[in-house]
Formats: sequence, C-alpha cells, structure tokens
Amino acid sequence: MNHLLLTITMMAGEVVEHTSYIEGIVNDIVPEIIGLIELIGIFVITVGSLRAFVLYVRSLLYKNHFPVKLALGNSLALGLEFKMGAEILKTVIIRSTDEIYMLGCIIVLRALLSVLIHFEVKSEKEHGGSEEVTASDY
Repeated sequence: MNHLLLTITMMAGEVVEHTSYIEGIVNDIVPEIIGLIELIGIFVITVGSLRAFVLYVRSLLYKNHFPVKLALGNSLALGLEFKMGAEILKTVIIRSTDEIYMLGCIIVLRALLSVLIHFEVKSEKEHGGSEEVTASDY
C-alpha cells in the first residue's frame, strides 16, 4: 500500500513538473508570437493606407476613378483581423479577471470596428461601381 502511495505521489510530482515546464514554455513563446502577429497587423494597415493614399493622389492627378475606399477598407479589415487574432492569443496567458474584462472589451471593440468596415466595403462595392467617381468625391 505504501509503495502504491509513493508511486502515485511520484507520478503526481512528475505531472506537476511537466505542467510547469510546458507552462513556462507557453509563457515564454506566446508573448513573442502575439507581438509578431500584432506587427503583421500594423504592417498590413500601414501598407494598405499608403497604397490607398497613392490611389487617391492618382485620382486627383489623372481624374480617373480608383477604388480608394475599397483598398483602404480591405486593408483596415485585414489588419484588424490580425490584431484580433493577437488579442485572442492573449487569453492563453491571462492571470486575473481584470485582464479578462479588459481583453474582452478590446476584442468587442475591434470586432465592432471590423463589422463596420466590412459593412462599408460591402456598401462601396454595391454602389461604387454603378457611377463614375472622381477624387473630389472622396
């Protein structure tokens, strides 16, 4: 009986040891992954915004229609998706309920922004192609 109790205790100790080792790895790696995904989101938003600005300037100079709103809306939506993915990964390393509430609020706000941007892009696709639009319309 004592041998069985000793074996169970040793096994429980090994499980705790393995769990803390894996938890340590997760706590070390996940923040780096979160940072990388957030940087990707920032990069997508920045490049998309610059591209939309270039399209806008071309619209002003050449009096042609370029889908500036669509280009900007699509890049903002994609960038927000990356940022939301990073926020979801943050749930893995949260330690307190205050952090959960704050993270929940951030996720809800980003989701609302994403829905609004998708609505705007869809509206622009439906109405933007039916008439000629110049840079002064933006």
